Amino acid sequence: MDLHLHTPASNDYQEPRIGYLDILRQAAARGLDIIAITDHNTVGGYAAMQKEVEQLLWLESRGRIDLSEQRLLDEYRRVLGKLLVLPGFEFTATFGFHILGIFPPETPVSYLEHLLLTLRVPMASLRVGSQSVGATSDVLTAYEVIHEAGGLVIAAHANSGNGVMLRGLDFGGQTRIAYTQDPNLHALEVTDLEKRGNQTTRRFFDGSKPEYPRPMRCIQGSDAHRLIRESANSPYLGVGDRVTEILLEEVSFEALAQVIRGNDHSLTRPYRGTAKAVDFVQTAREEGESLVQSFHPSMNQRGGHLDNILRDICAMANTNGGTIYVGIPADPKAKPEGVREPHKAIESLQGMIAKRFSPEPQVTIDSLPTQGTAVMRIAVQPGPDAPYAIDYNQFYVRDEAETTLAVRDEIVHMVERALGQRESAPPARTEAAAVEPAPKPAPPSRNEPARSSGRGGGGRAGYEHPRTGVEHVDSQERDGVIYHTLRDLRNGNLINNVTRSSARRLWHYAITQVESSPPDLAAAQWHDNVAVLNRRQKSNMTLYDLAVREGNQVHIYYGVTDSGLSDGMLALVGDATRE
Repeated sequence: MDLHLHTPASNDYQEPRIGYLDILRQAAARGLDIIAITDHNTVGGYAAMQKEVEQLLWLESRGRIDLSEQRLLDEYRRVLGKLLVLPGFEFTATFGFHILGIFPPETPVSYLEHLLLTLRVPMASLRVGSQSVGATSDVLTAYEVIHEAGGLVIAAHANSGNGVMLRGLDFGGQTRIAYTQDPNLHALEVTDLEKRGNQTTRRFFDGSKPEYPRPMRCIQGSDAHRLIRESANSPYLGVGDRVTEILLEEVSFEALAQVIRGNDHSLTRPYRGTAKAVDFVQTAREEGESLVQSFHPSMNQRGGHLDNILRDICAMANTNGGTIYVGIPADPKAKPEGVREPHKAIESLQGMIAKRFSPEPQVTIDSLPTQGTAVMRIAVQPGPDAPYAIDYNQFYVRDEAETTLAVRDEIVHMVERALGQRESAPPARTEAAAVEPAPKPAPPSRNEPARSSGRGGGGRAGYEHPRTGVEHVDSQERDGVIYHTLRDLRNGNLINNVTRSSARRLWHYAITQVESSPPDLAAAQWHDNVAVLNRRQKSNMTLYDLAVREGNQVHIYYGVTDSGLSDGMLALVGDATRE
């Protein structure tokens, strides 16, 4: 599928004499099944194509069609018999961010134009097809309006120009989080879907980053402004030059919407034609274990493999969800053992989950081929009924790439979060009529830094608490044992009564530093209100220990990564480490 195609109705289309049938022919010739016409702030291209077909049908019904017109109509019938053509638009929101809205084929053009007017596209611009249309609605309002209207909401070229990832723009981390994690946003269109490694957009939004907990579906589209690409090195793509493959039960908007809005991200992938099929299991192994991904060589009871799988399911359901692969070790160079009789293994595991979990988590299990064998894939959803427990009293959480028993305060926070979600859930609608969405607050302007988060910033506006690592809050000695209060920066949870012997991983490191090597703030090298106390390398990550002044208070953070820092804080940390 290619859900981002322009036509001559966009005023920056590079081949204005191309006909609409030419675009459909090229899409069919490229083997596409689904396309969307998404001109800039207009549905004029889709309307013109629709009008041309309707005129030919009218002439045929009246017996007034000539031979050339009949051939044209027959060709339309041929290509439309192969293609599902969806109407849509590429909307330019406030500050120039681009958003795709894609709708069912039966959607009237007048309805789509009404939506564009609702999004404050001037009436005089509805048939112009320009990227620049003045002061329109903000990004979050656009997401909501398109979603409420029944459309698919896709952030166009999110990781590049005019994309909501805010590359090169000084908007602050909170705005970027809001623009990419909003529940009304269904997918991100990216330009690096075929790349591998830890620096790709898909990897960034896989749910492993605490500040971006919602895994986002990433797809790719051509953003074609011409019929055929001029040359292999040309940045201007043609129809079908950057395509997404999607697994559907049928070729329909309903089936497409179910996948795009769903949580099974394995159902979409970059299309590579007749080339060697992508081994997604091996790709996952190369990415390695993380907060949302784990591997198990087998599910045998002997050796504790089955229990470890169940613990990972419990931990992911209580944290951010994730994917578990069974029958394959994490080492990408190791040969996979596979799972014998996958169907029986799946039934057995499903029965075990139903028997031992309370409540039962939302889990989907299937099998995938890799290197000549079959492995089992378990997709775990972050459940609404947390905390989930094994055998009624074993609560687990995911801590980076490891599963650990939840401590008391973590269990309390899970309960509070679940209760809060239920209390804040909106009542069911009793009327079918759509309600005009309430306006969302406008994002910060380019010249105004984002405000700090609710937990307090780093002093000057634009600095926020890190969103990875741990903060040491307080220490008390009782009966010769030092008890610490820590804040888990991934979720803001305050954990009390942690001791050096009971702490795990990063908590243990922070407590060891506090007890053995307390920070010397007088000797620290301050940059504005930030001091780097320590910097260390772990695998492919850099971890910082930081001190941040906020008025008369100093916050001490341990194990902070680059991804957990706001743009302003990251710049100061970079200045400090370069000296």
